[in-house]
Amino acid sequence: MTIDLVIFDCDGVLIDSELISARMLVNALADLGLSIDLDYVSRHFLGRSYPVVMDTIRREFGLDLPPDFEATYRENLLAAFDRELRVMPGVAQVMASLTVPYCVATSSSPRRVAFSLRHVGLDHLVGDRVFTASQVSRGKPAPDLFLFAATQMATPPARCLVIEDSLTGVRAGLAAGMTVWRFTGGSHMSGLDGPEPEDARPHARFAAFDTFATLAPDLMRQP
Repeated sequence: MTIDLVIFDCDGVLIDSELISARMLVNALADLGLSIDLDYVSRHFLGRSYPVVMDTIRREFGLDLPPDFEATYRENLLAAFDRELRVMPGVAQVMASLTVPYCVATSSSPRRVAFSLRHVGLDHLVGDRVFTASQVSRGKPAPDLFLFAATQMATPPARCLVIEDSLTGVRAGLAAGMTVWRFTGGSHMSGLDGPEPEDARPHARFAAFDTFATLAPDLMRQP
């Protein structure tokens, strides 16, 4: 395996955000009379962009969302992030020690990912190397976002390593022809950390960034 670029997902990989997002969505929909639980959100929406989630809700439940739903949900979510969002333990140290370039490719909106990275102190490590689903026509599980990120970083897909938590993201990375490792250390992964279906089996999996150097010693500066 020759890796020239590491592509990190954001939510559930760099930041421990997925339970916060799921809870806020469940509460917002409950206010409209739709009752779904955290398990449903985790299994059906994890790793997908906001427009895809909203289209699914409209289609599956026939719910007519009010015009201000998106704006209100996004503002409430950022307020919750401001109170509760935490960085994944060890990921900053991994980023700072990588010997190859890295970037972020996320289904989050540009505003949300910028807020999140700044809030947890990763913005100075990532810089402008952030790519979002808003920049491609198809979000995950399509490979478009990862392929776009690889192109922008001038790296062949076969030389990219994707770090993902969701099955949707794993599928996207595999479809892009990249090496995919699944991170299972987020608080949202309890009960969801395997085994994966055949079409979403990563090349490796790990539950703590403290073990990243063991998995990829060639990608890390040695102390």
